[in-house]
Amino acid sequence: MHNYPLRQKEKEARLIWASVRATLEAFRFKTKRSGKKSKSNWTLFKRLLWIFQFLLKLTGVYKRGLANAKNINVKDVTLIFEDLPPAFNGFKILHLSDLHIGTIGGLEDVLIRKIRPLDFDLCVITGDFRMDITGSFRPVIPAMEKLLDTVHPEYGILAVLGNHDTYKMVEFLEPLGTRFLLNETIHIEKENQRLCITGTDDTFYYYTDMAMYALEDSSGEFSIALSHTSELSDIAAENHYKLYLCGHTHGGQICLPGGLPVISHQKGKRERVSGFWQHNGMTGYTSPGAGVSGIPLRFNCPPEITVFELVRKS
Repeated sequence: MHNYPLRQKEKEARLIWASVRATLEAFRFKTKRSGKKSKSNWTLFKRLLWIFQFLLKLTGVYKRGLANAKNINVKDVTLIFEDLPPAFNGFKILHLSDLHIGTIGGLEDVLIRKIRPLDFDLCVITGDFRMDITGSFRPVIPAMEKLLDTVHPEYGILAVLGNHDTYKMVEFLEPLGTRFLLNETIHIEKENQRLCITGTDDTFYYYTDMAMYALEDSSGEFSIALSHTSELSDIAAENHYKLYLCGHTHGGQICLPGGLPVISHQKGKRERVSGFWQHNGMTGYTSPGAGVSGIPLRFNCPPEITVFELVRKS
């Protein structure tokens, strides 16, 4: 399995990133690309979710929602690109997002059973490893170690942080074989040809211009962007990225019949709540996620892990 060691320049940039992220987390401020800042109302939101969960238990549909949340779909998708380097024709990427370890006990075991028979060359994880936004992250580590121990693609595991994740998780998860892209870019080489992959820090709570700058450093090669949300898709498209993978929305998680989300946390661009979308010639995909947040239920919105096969158009 490929390793992607940090260069000295990247180590120095990470020290700056970590100090900024630590400050934002310590004061519990959400920072937006618009420049607005606001304190988190997560505690109030959790109380409302508890009331909603209690009402569902009274109606008797709670068990059905829990069963839905554990029934993870594996979705195979073929993506065709005219300018894909020939060496990467048939290259497969496993996309995981929004695991929220701890919300549903034993979710890592369900994921392991789903992933083991799959064939893929690279695994990418687009954030939200843990359940809560604050507090200890340590319970996540044993479950992730168990999961990652079964994932050994030839070109490794790449990941970005989500709004539920703390910067401290990086030093515990990277030794387990996950290379985080913290406003960083790596190149995957095969037969003297390359894919460029850029990953950004979360922009839903912790936006800084460092995330935008990372996408502006496009090499002109076939490039893929990884981010927790779709918020930087315009920057990626302007810099000629071909594919943008994200999550965050859970596809709504609790949806009305037909998949219409009750709450999506997607500001504008409702078509990006789940699945495919396009932006100025760039293909985007918002994963509905493998886990759940808030309450361990899903309705009309199945959880998903996705395998993308990249194909060069003849």
